[in-house]
Amino acid sequence: MNDCVVILAGGQGSRLRPYTTVLPKPLMPVGDVPILEVLVKQLRALGLKRLIFATNYRDGLLRSYFGTGQTLGVDITYCKENRPMGTVGPLHLVADELPQSFLVMNGDILTDLNYRTLLENHKQSGQLLTLGTYERRLQIGDGVLDIDGAGCVSAFREKPTIPLTISLGAYAMDRAILDLIPEGLPFGMDELVLSMLERNLPVNTYRHNGMWLDIGTPGDLEKANELFSSKRKSFLGIDPATLLAPNDTPQSTASANPTEGVCV
Repeated sequence: MNDCVVILAGGQGSRLRPYTTVLPKPLMPVGDVPILEVLVKQLRALGLKRLIFATNYRDGLLRSYFGTGQTLGVDITYCKENRPMGTVGPLHLVADELPQSFLVMNGDILTDLNYRTLLENHKQSGQLLTLGTYERRLQIGDGVLDIDGAGCVSAFREKPTIPLTISLGAYAMDRAILDLIPEGLPFGMDELVLSMLERNLPVNTYRHNGMWLDIGTPGDLEKANELFSSKRKSFLGIDPATLLAPNDTPQSTASANPTEGVCV
């Protein structure tokens, strides 16, 4: 069975209202292209052409726009949730379509992540789950104090920047992970990861060092339009080499060295 990508496209995008009262969030335009079309073209360029759209909100508009995917050079099938099912809840609905290893991703991220390399890194790790990660730097607008046991200041940092590793909304998985996901119930990625940690199951990570934006708010959409306009060729390049694979960092697999920060 060919490599498969499940794209989560069913959210209501409530933080993007009033725009999403008319359009589903994956059809929000960056420049002159819906964000989901950018993603589809990136996947096609990497040879990932078998796509499953997990839909719910305004499902008909997505079907009308993308159809079978023929005009974009991909094969799209649809799975409509009867109710919101979270990040991984919909996977049971398409279980028969999933190969041994597959990708799952949000349909509203703007990134130059090399999805093919993410998938291959996952396969080499031997783990059930790989999270694509990204470093965000959180600017604190105040002076930050460290307080010792006696209640005295031991350090002072003026408006520090704190690096945080975040999940960027793209995941690689093995079919066996379905055994950890309750069938017929909403289930989020946070719940899955916490469940795996409780069972002492390693979670592999793959760090992306390039560009990434989650389009969650009107401000994010504005930033995404600015970034896309200035870096259009990086996002829509036909040659897979233009998707900046050198910026992606395949970390040592969890099975090879579980103490080096690749497992959470």
